[in-house]
Amino acid sequence: MHPAYRLLSPSEPTTSVVVASPHSGRHYPRSFLRSSMLDERSIRSSEDAFMDMLVEAAPELGAPLLAAEYPRAYIDLNRSADELDPGVIDGVGRVVQTPRISSGLGVIPRVVANGRAIYRGKLGRAEADERIERIWHPYHQELDRLMQGAHDRFGEAVILDFHSMPHEALDSVARPGARRPEVVLGDRFGASARGDLVDALETAFLQAGLVVSRNAPFAGAYVTQRYGRPMRGWHAVQIEIDRSLYMNERLIRPNGNFDNVRRIVTSVIARAIDATPGAMPLAAE
Repeated sequence: MHPAYRLLSPSEPTTSVVVASPHSGRHYPRSFLRSSMLDERSIRSSEDAFMDMLVEAAPELGAPLLAAEYPRAYIDLNRSADELDPGVIDGVGRVVQTPRISSGLGVIPRVVANGRAIYRGKLGRAEADERIERIWHPYHQELDRLMQGAHDRFGEAVILDFHSMPHEALDSVARPGARRPEVVLGDRFGASARGDLVDALETAFLQAGLVVSRNAPFAGAYVTQRYGRPMRGWHAVQIEIDRSLYMNERLIRPNGNFDNVRRIVTSVIARAIDATPGAMPLAAE
């Protein structure tokens, strides 16, 4: 059985920061591909391809890295387990229609980028439940364990939730005559993380020459909502990076700027670590 996630841990945790990549999984089960009406390239359009590689230096900086193994098109780890879409899952009763479910982007997605349907028909409820039990719950149990461990050790826990976004996703926020945002920082409008931490992330990206937007068009989804609890010392920031900066979106291949973006991301993680008071373990009582 293929694992739900991959955890890369530092030899000794030295920071309260936890780095996560919930949408970069690329294990596509053959049964899933057979059930889809999309070709293999189209079905990858919602994948945050190579994001786990961009953040892979996190353990060297003292922070654990949690990366999904299964792709977003198969199960979305940035959704609540009860965001079940009756449009793709048979046997789902009455549900509260959230904008994500209505658009086909529940925990078991109905569509990939540009609203292209994944399946020819509906999935059985048992199959949907099995994916949630086998993949969603283990991933979030591990993320919860990492956050609780960081908080217990350092007095604070910070999750940097890394994502990528299609270049075209920024059309709606591009101002005429101005450079479009290349990075979007989502903290649910200040509700999921302390402001100085987000300021430090923004400054790091700006100093690297990138254009940064906050909360537009992405303010953060389930991970920031669930784990961002500043009053209890848990902070969560969603970080979206324009895919065209580091990959050929049509071919789904790294481009010539990939190593440069990886260096930038590494420096941003380091800056976040410097901005956390958990740079040294709490003294034993």
